[in-house]
Order: sequence, then C-alpha cells, then structure tokens
Amino acid sequence: MPLKFPRRAIALALGLALFAGMSQAQVIPKTIRLVVAYPAGGVSDVVARALADKLAAQLGSTVVVENKAGASGTIGMDAVAKAAPDGATLGFSAISPLVLNPHLGKSPFDPLKDIAPVASVMYSPVLLLATPATGTRDFRSLLDDARARPGAVRWATSGQASLGHVVLEQLRAAAKVDITHIPYKGGGQQLNDALGGQFEILSTNAGPTVAAQIKAGKLRPLAVGAPARLDNLPKVATLAELGYPAANLSSLFGVFAPAGTPSILIEKYNVEINKALASADLRAKLQSTDNVPTGGRAEEFANEIAEEFESNGRIVRAAGIRAE
Repeated sequence: MPLKFPRRAIALALGLALFAGMSQAQVIPKTIRLVVAYPAGGVSDVVARALADKLAAQLGSTVVVENKAGASGTIGMDAVAKAAPDGATLGFSAISPLVLNPHLGKSPFDPLKDIAPVASVMYSPVLLLATPATGTRDFRSLLDDARARPGAVRWATSGQASLGHVVLEQLRAAAKVDITHIPYKGGGQQLNDALGGQFEILSTNAGPTVAAQIKAGKLRPLAVGAPARLDNLPKVATLAELGYPAANLSSLFGVFAPAGTPSILIEKYNVEINKALASADLRAKLQSTDNVPTGGRAEEFANEIAEEFESNGRIVRAAGIRAE
C-alpha cells in the first residue's frame, strides 16, 4: 500500500529544498579567481591585486589573481565568459573588449550576453604627450604643425584599433588634419621609443612610469582624454575643453562575472567592491597614478557599457577602422 503524505508536508519539504538551493546560491566561494586581462606588472594588474587583497579581507575568502593577457583584453574576458557562473570567477578589465573589439571582428563571445557587469572600478585617462622629437609646447601648436606639414607628424598608439587610435581618428576627422599613425603592440616599447624621440606624439593611459617621465620633463602633456582635468595635471585641458568632445575618450575599468551568475552574488560583490573603493589607501593608490576611482551600482555600469558599445560602433564605421 503506497504511503500518503499530507499536502502541507509536501509543500513544506519543497519549500525547504528551494530555500536550501537559494541559500547555496548566496554563499561566497572560499576561493575566488580574479582573471586580469592584462600582463603582470602594469597599472591595471597593480590595481587588480590591490582590489583582490581588499576583497579577500572583506569576504574572508582567498582571491587568486590570474593574468590572461592578449588580444587587447579579449583573451582574459573570454575566459570569464566561459567560466562556470557560480561566483568563483571574476574578471578585471577595461570595457574595450566588450565595447570596441566586437566591432572589429575580434570577439569570440557575445559582449552583451555572455558577460555580467559587476562594478565600475576606475577610469584611466588617455594622455596626449609630446616627445623629444618635437618642439610642440601645446595642443594648438600640434594642430598648426600638422596642418603645415601634412603627414609629417607621427602619433604612436598601443596598437591598431586601440583606444588611442580611436582618439586619433576622431581628432583627424574633427580637426581635418593629416597625422601619421604609428601602431605598436602594447605599451612598453612604445614608451621607450617615445623617450628616444622616434615619433612626435604619444597617446597612452596614465600610469606611474608615464607620470615619472612627465615630472622629469621628458614627455610634455598636451591634452587629456578624461571626464575632467586631473588633480596631478590641473593645467592640462581635456580634449572636450579644447573643442573636441568626440575625441575625449578614457578607459573605463571594472569587475565582471560570467553571465548567469546569481544576481544576489553580483549584488554582494558590488557592495564589497564599492566598500573597497571607499578606502583611503586604495583611492590614494589609484589617484597617485592619475587613475580615478569610480564605483556605483551594477545596473549603472551595465548601462554605461551598452551606451559605449553603440557609440564605438558608430565611431568605427565612420572612421573605417580595421583590426590588424
């Protein structure tokens, strides 16, 4: 004779099972992998490791930093996109692998479907610098020189279709100047050649090495791509102030998770990241290298990414930018 259970008992059992599942989803993993989409030793890596230390202390978990560099951040973000959505994998990257690279045919994942934004961390300004190869003292002189000598002024960036290249193309179009693009594969050799006067103009993200060369007078800041002037360079105008708002671009960095990660975990990580960004020591670390802490809700970060995705699509199509 089959056993019979009261409906209330069955409902209670199902409810307890559901609650157990929900509770399981809320548990922060004891070990968290933070995939950094750039090489060890750079500014983004230094920031990611400082953030990892903060999160480990706040969450009581072990946060292991794993560098997966290459393809302008796409390799690292692809690893995040393909990871299990259980909260054990997070990524630290600029948003360019999500909002720029896909328009260049360089993305093996869907940036708007396979990645979940967790929290904005910082924006890294794009500095426009004069090298020892030129006597240009200010931004207006740069444009005058480019108009007087079409194609003679050489502008180096970290690569074809990089953010610096997009800034150059926007400036070319708006100012109607002929400037020669010199694409590098990354920033190390680019900076060495800048100091050696191998080209006239360098666009690069802010960082301690660049800041030291500016302070030493070896590189002269002409303009900055940023929402506002930098505290360490208060006399250097933004490209928007100089009349070129479309070229006034900066690198926004943040933390991401695989799509499908429980929303309650994303919310927890968002709260803890914002808490870390509010700490005086982490903010000082960022600001000392001209990187500006951001923070905010995950939904706000997702909206920024969606807007940048559409904007960059228009820029790439209008400028005819192609990946290497």
